Amino acid sequence: MTAPFPLAGLLRLRRLEQDQAAGHLGAANSRLAAIAAREGRTVAEAERIPSDADTSAALLAVAAARASSMSMLTELRSLAATVEAERDEAEREFGAARARTVGLEKLEARHAAAAAASALAAEQVVLDELGSAARLRGAHEPGSGGSGA
Repeated sequence: MTAPFPLAGLLRLRRLEQDQAAGHLGAANSRLAAIAAREGRTVAEAERIPSDADTSAALLAVAAARASSMSMLTELRSLAATVEAERDEAEREFGAARARTVGLEKLEARHAAAAAASALAAEQVVLDELGSAARLRGAHEPGSGGSGA
């Protein structure tokens, strides 16, 4: 039986941290996509605002609608900038978590390779001992051609 990887618990923790960082990154990307879609809908609605006005009341309504649309777009763009900053931070955190995990995964791979090499070496020792014992038995058996006295 091979010895377990001594840092297996830490590796599990690092993988959990990486998964959590990936979740935060995915959530930030999702929020950013939702904001972009909302911004697109707002622009489309603003484009549907009629530009011709027959009366001063209609002109005031068009101006108010455009001002409202511009205000909403400004707020959405500000929110998008905030979420982009959050996404950038989540990307950095994910990259750092991945780097910590990769280092431990490499150590685990080296440990597994060393354990496999050790197991093969131990098996080879047993096979060599069995072969030596068989040769010694064969040399001491009568009629084997060896000097059995």
